[in-house]
Amino acid sequence: MDESPDLRLLFHRLNNQLGIILAHAELLEAKAGDDMNRARAGQIVSSTLEAMTTAKEIRAKIVIDQSTT
Repeated sequence: MDESPDLRLLFHRLNNQLGIILAHAELLEAKAGDDMNRARAGQIVSSTLEAMTTAKEIRAKIVIDQSTT
């Protein structure tokens, strides 16, 4: 069984928002004038990528759980 359309829309919106954060963080990282700001932007990039992975894992778990019920 697939996830509900509402849930699919929420994950789509979340991934879009995280993608925007990631793009801006990558720009900040590339344009940072010093190592400290580059490191801060790099941390945002890493954290955003982790959040995207977590969202994907949650979505996969929901689909698996729904298919076993």
